Amino acid sequence: MKAIGIAGPAGSGKSTVARLLSCRPGFAYVDCDELGWSTYLPGRSAYAPLVARFGRGILDQDGTVNRSRLSAIALASPEAKRDLEAIVHPKVMAAVRRVIAEHQGRGTQVLLVEGALLLSSPHVDLALFDAFVWLCAPEAERRRRLLGCGLAREAVERRLSAQRDLAAPETPRVHVVDGQGPPSEVANRLLALLDTLRGC
Repeated sequence: MKAIGIAGPAGSGKSTVARLLSCRPGFAYVDCDELGWSTYLPGRSAYAPLVARFGRGILDQDGTVNRSRLSAIALASPEAKRDLEAIVHPKVMAAVRRVIAEHQGRGTQVLLVEGALLLSSPHVDLALFDAFVWLCAPEAERRRRLLGCGLAREAVERRLSAQRDLAAPETPRVHVVDGQGPPSEVANRLLALLDTLRGC
């Protein structure tokens, strides 16, 4: 099985394209954001550390973590962002290890692991992956996509600003794919690359 990390800034098409490809036989997809959010639930591994670090102001009345409120606080300073990543990312990597093992047992041929920060977080175990794909698209197109998903403009601008310095590392394991255009076209570009990687 090939475990392929899909990274890139918000709005570059990572989730959309990964979902499209996961419909193909032998392909599967996991979203690191969803894995991370699952750790925020009351009683889960990140819940108490998040409340201890960022305060009860991140909680809704029912005691669950309000992701928008947490994001606004965590992105307010580089230190807060680092603290959030230090709490959540190791737990996400533990979940990714479990997911990879599960799919190896199922006979999955290609597991697409999507996460914006896979190539920028110091907490990511790069050895878990056979290769990485970096999807790129102009900021204007990424803004349009994010707004089209129903996100508030303030949240979109905050996300774009926080990821403005994200760039693909220059290493043979990272393959840059143009994320511009309709999702089906981007999926075809990515599929052509994956077919090559599967033959390696």
